[in-house]
Amino acid sequence: MRLTLASALAGAIVAAAIGTALAASPAPARTPYRVDVTKIQPKALLPKMRLHDDFIVAINAKGQVTRVLSGHRSGNTQFDEKMYGNALQMFIRTSDGHVVLGKYRVNYDYDPHTTRIRRTIALVSTGGVDPNAIGAVTDMLKHAHKDPAPILTAPPSGSLNSDNLPALNDVFGPSPKPH
Repeated sequence: MRLTLASALAGAIVAAAIGTALAASPAPARTPYRVDVTKIQPKALLPKMRLHDDFIVAINAKGQVTRVLSGHRSGNTQFDEKMYGNALQMFIRTSDGHVVLGKYRVNYDYDPHTTRIRRTIALVSTGGVDPNAIGAVTDMLKHAHKDPAPILTAPPSGSLNSDNLPALNDVFGPSPKPH
C-alpha cells in the first residue's frame, strides 16, 4: 500500500489535533491512597500490658445508658477515663433494634499485641431501672447549657483599692491624638 501525500497530510492533521486536545486537558489527579494508621502511630506510647475495665450500667427505654452503677478499673488512668466516657455514651439494643430494660455489664479488654480494645456487653438483670430516665450524656449537656462556664467579669466592688493604682496615662503613656 502506497502512502499518498493526501493521506500523510490527513494523518498529520489528526495527530496535531490529538496533541492539542491532550495538551489542553488538565493533568490527571493523583488518586487517593489508603493510609494505614496503625503503622504511623507511636506505638511506644501505648500500654505494654493487658488492661481490663468492667462497668455495670443502667439503660432507659431508648437503650441509652443513664448512669454507671459500679465498675472495676485497670489502674491505667488514661485507659480508665476513656472507657468510662465510652460507657456513658453507649446505646444498648438487640440486633433487631429492640431494647431490653435492665442492667448490663460492659467489659473493655486491651490487648497490647494487637493494640485493639474489645468491648463485650452482657445482660446482668432485667428491670430495676427507670425507663423514662434521661440519658447520662443528655443530662450532662443539659447542665452544661444551663450553667455555662463563667466569663471573666469585673472583680466585686470593694475588693480593689483604686487609690493605690497609678494613673492609666502613667502606665501606657498618653493616648494618641486623632489627625
